[in-house]
Amino acid sequence: MSETVARKRRVLLKLSGEAFGGGTLGVNPDVVSQIAREIAAAMESAEVAVVVGGGNFFRGAELSQRGMDRSRADYMGMLGTVMNALALQDFLEQAGVSSRVQSAITMTQVAETYIPLRAVRHLEKGRVVIFGAGAGLPYFSTDTVAAQRALEIRADEVLVAKNGVDGVYTADPNQDPDATLISEISYNDALVRGLKVVDSTAFSLCMDNGMPMRVFGMEPAGNVTEALRGAKLGTLVHR
Repeated sequence: MSETVARKRRVLLKLSGEAFGGGTLGVNPDVVSQIAREIAAAMESAEVAVVVGGGNFFRGAELSQRGMDRSRADYMGMLGTVMNALALQDFLEQAGVSSRVQSAITMTQVAETYIPLRAVRHLEKGRVVIFGAGAGLPYFSTDTVAAQRALEIRADEVLVAKNGVDGVYTADPNQDPDATLISEISYNDALVRGLKVVDSTAFSLCMDNGMPMRVFGMEPAGNVTEALRGAKLGTLVHR
């Protein structure tokens, strides 16, 4: 009899703030509920950590372009991600999935402080861990945070869920009708070809540390579940 038990694959799912708002300001309960149900459906085969954006509330870079101090604007954006994290936690609990929110900014009444080893322990116990407040520092995008958290919790893969596009294309599919989907590409080739995959800092972190990344579309319904389970959706970017 084998003494080893197959470990579930551990993934870091990056969700944009726009996904939570359904294209509008604030949180769309129907959209977030659907995302939670799709995560719940994959829990038997994966350990899931989530990084959420805050673009449905604030974007620090955009606010700074309108004259606001960039650091202060970024902190406002971080608070937006915590609101999204709490919303996702609530709908996950409704879907029967135990979850924890860990915040890079201390706010002990609503979230745990980000502690990597505690996050790993939650994952091992079958809980979803949702990382809020970005990196807790200005000038860092949530794409970069997704890469950093994935490395720190030793995830097997970063899953980047996109709205309106189902992977990485040879050109912008909204502008070039001849653009075609790339099913697999190396980080180096993507750089040479100038393909915009994610934030450049996140891209470099994954490339330098050999972290594979899968970029896929959130539509149709069920895509998030399939991606978490390991389906070959969208584009795989690897070393």
